Amino acid sequence: MLRTTTSRVTSRIVTPLLAGSLLLTACGSRDEGDTAEGGDGATTKVTIGFDAPLSKDLAAVGLGMKNSAELAVKKANEDKLVPGVTFELVAKDDQATPNIGQQNAAAFVADDSVVGVVGAYNSSVSAAMVSTLRDADMVQVSGANTAATLTRGADYKDNPQRDYANYFRTISTDAVAAPVMAEYFFKDLKLKKLATVDDKKTYGVGIVDNFTDAYQKLGGKVVIHQSINPDESDYAAVVNSVKSSGAQGVFYGGEYPQAGALKKQLVAAGFDGPMAGGDAVKDDELISIAGTEAAEGTCAHSDGAPIDTLDSAKDFTASYKAAGYSQPYGVFGAYVYDATTALIKAVGAAVEANDGKVGSVTELRPAVVEAMQDVTFDGATGTVGFDEYGDSVNQVITVNCVQDGAWKDGVKVVTVK
Repeated sequence: MLRTTTSRVTSRIVTPLLAGSLLLTACGSRDEGDTAEGGDGATTKVTIGFDAPLSKDLAAVGLGMKNSAELAVKKANEDKLVPGVTFELVAKDDQATPNIGQQNAAAFVADDSVVGVVGAYNSSVSAAMVSTLRDADMVQVSGANTAATLTRGADYKDNPQRDYANYFRTISTDAVAAPVMAEYFFKDLKLKKLATVDDKKTYGVGIVDNFTDAYQKLGGKVVIHQSINPDESDYAAVVNSVKSSGAQGVFYGGEYPQAGALKKQLVAAGFDGPMAGGDAVKDDELISIAGTEAAEGTCAHSDGAPIDTLDSAKDFTASYKAAGYSQPYGVFGAYVYDATTALIKAVGAAVEANDGKVGSVTELRPAVVEAMQDVTFDGATGTVGFDEYGDSVNQVITVNCVQDGAWKDGVKVVTVK
């Protein structure tokens, strides 16, 4: 049964929304009129914060996410999704570092025009941000975080508990996705003995834990578990341990820069078993880092059916291409696009419930949190909506593998019941 323990939001938007308190001060860039759009056609600017790694090793994935969020904002403004409101995206670089993410969260809270935040990429960064945003009654929605603890608490397996009523995601958790990869290794590839390796981060440790549980329940044996330091590049000790363990393959919990380096070193040492990981492993850069030959047979799961096979994603992919971005939208782009749209729709519901008034953006924030829980629509990735924990209701997982020097998407597609 759902238990929510720490949320400052107590009212529903169907009640008189903060009656009399949504003053016209601190209301973004506009300070006249009583409704979102005045008789002169003026609109109120509302800011959406965005957080992801925009520099260093993970810049490619972070920039693809930012571009996707920008597209959602642009479309919402063009379609006048919230009448009288013009949205602006303000992006901050967290460098995949939790304390920088927390500083970014504090800066978003201090900005009176910011209504909510899209991000982060790393689960560890979101874990550092979410309490700051919760204390300000500000929505956080991610299209990339997969650590189950963010929505269901530390004891999510036996006693799920929602600690942050302001946090939502449009992507499945590792508790949903990792068992699919475990089944692929055990049943499809018929591998009975594996090594697991993590990068000591929230995401990496969590996904290995979820994978291990599922793999062992199927009858598989994890013969050795190792950890790498993601700030280092020489994994010789781990490679030698894996090679001598008798493992037939490796499951890696971490991100593509280290996964590529690890796979390259494993192959160089004579280990010929396959390696798999989660969605953070699936990036074209992994092939460049590992080398085409070494990358062969690397697998990674991703959320949803392959984006290029979905009719629902055609507008998104066409718009992204037309925009001329230099970075691909990647594994997470469409989910970030839907996450941003969900936040915008929640703002629209909160404004509508307040007789079409924006008023003070800071005082609108808790109403947006409440509205977010009820948001549902057909997005680029399919049905977008949230369960009682704030998790995505769309739970389709795809297995993808490197074949002939490129990722082959949709090697296996599973709808999780």
